[in-house]
Amino acid sequence: MRYDLDDLRLFLHIITEGSITGGARRMHLSLPSASARVRALEHHAGVALLIRGRRGVRPTPAGTTLTRHAREVLAQTARLESAVASYTRSPTAPLTLLGGGSAMHRLVPQALVSFLRAHPDIDVRVSESRTPQTVRMLADGEADLGVVLDDEAHDCGLRMEPLGDDSLVVIGQAGGVLAGRTALTYSEVAEHPLVGLNGDSSLRRWIEKHLSPHAPVVRHRTTVANLTVLVALAAAGVGIAVVPRRAIDPQLPLDVCVLQDPWARRRHLLAWGVKDSTASTATPALAEHLRHAALSELSSRNTPTEPVSLSPFLDD
Repeated sequence: MRYDLDDLRLFLHIITEGSITGGARRMHLSLPSASARVRALEHHAGVALLIRGRRGVRPTPAGTTLTRHAREVLAQTARLESAVASYTRSPTAPLTLLGGGSAMHRLVPQALVSFLRAHPDIDVRVSESRTPQTVRMLADGEADLGVVLDDEAHDCGLRMEPLGDDSLVVIGQAGGVLAGRTALTYSEVAEHPLVGLNGDSSLRRWIEKHLSPHAPVVRHRTTVANLTVLVALAAAGVGIAVVPRRAIDPQLPLDVCVLQDPWARRRHLLAWGVKDSTASTATPALAEHLRHAALSELSSRNTPTEPVSLSPFLDD
């Protein structure tokens, strides 16, 4: 039988998410469309591939075998496409860099400034992208580098390296409701009015993904489109906010508390695409500027002359 590559990608996403709904979301498909694709895949295979339960799905023995081979097929396909594309790509073609909303707030802009100044002959195409989409594009040879979250990018087969801490913290107006506190749980945060990002933002979706079904419902006084506005609202006392620590301007008068929930501990990874970039120094050079920007952020947070005393947390 012939296997459709998109069907294989969908099946892998379903196994990763533990549900057809989650796999459909990753592929930007409707649930009925994803379910139909899975049924067609099982029909052509002549065997059940998923065990369906009330809490999700898990692979049958045949499904486990398909999962293993599908990963190999997609990896080989990406390498094939990359090898062919290397003959047509112009040496001056722009690099493609992807990252989530947190990385785009300070890390990526800082790296871009230094890189573009140092390399006036090289252009960079930058796009905001959630980790699952970034991983897919890197594996498909559609991007050169990506800044991803560690818990969503493990076992993806790409080259990865640590880039820095992206843990979440709680911020509020200096001397406000957080005064005297060093750490809170999300349940405690939910007791206060919040300001947050819009519902379609990567950070908002990431937080909601990790909340238990019994998590308290929060009251958002308002939601906004970017972290700069969100931090400014929190500093003005409109409400407290949950943000990545790296999004905080050290010069702002803020109370900052550690968010104690395990899912709040996040790390950024630098992920490399499967493109063959051995003939060019551009991709490694951009990677070096991203590393330097991450180290600069860490240094600025730990500078003893900062006016804001941040709560203690584990160093990178």
